[in-house]
Amino acid sequence: MAALQSSFTSLSLSSNSFLGQRFSVPLCPPQVVPTENPCSISAKLKRWERKDCKRNSLPVLHKMHVKVGDTVKVISGRDKGKTGEITEIFKHNSTIKVREINLKTKHVKSRGEDEPGQIIKIEAPIHSSNVMLYSKEQNVASRVGHKTLDNGKRVRYLIKTGEIIDSAENWKRVIKEKKEEKTEAVAAS
Repeated sequence: MAALQSSFTSLSLSSNSFLGQRFSVPLCPPQVVPTENPCSISAKLKRWERKDCKRNSLPVLHKMHVKVGDTVKVISGRDKGKTGEITEIFKHNSTIKVREINLKTKHVKSRGEDEPGQIIKIEAPIHSSNVMLYSKEQNVASRVGHKTLDNGKRVRYLIKTGEIIDSAENWKRVIKEKKEEKTEAVAAS
């Protein structure tokens, strides 16, 4: 109590100081506001881990010369010379997955006591510049060209053979295979 009285006397408060006038000395000390958030942790990604983005922060999608369902031949890398069909494409970094190409080993932990751990092979993506379109009929790899047919439809074709890649039968087959894979995955789970 004595400490409180001494602090009031040091402030020299009188009865007329409360009559609508402001104090020159504040009663409570000013609160310290931190200049930066102490718990904000920002991890900086490496240059090769970052995706190129547009001004609206959406990733830049690159045009590629291949599409899902195309038969391609690998022209560089460990699997050079092998052929396969494209199963998936990633436009933000121009990579593709080819069936039975670039297989990697993955170790899967057991999820329960009844399900043991296992080692499986998965297809890893490769860059689209490492593949060329492949003709099954003439067994030749070729670059892709674009031309407009008489009916006004724009199609892709192989430059060496003149074979048209974009056909209605090819797309129907790819769509049917995707539906079958989805039904198999649902049945398995």
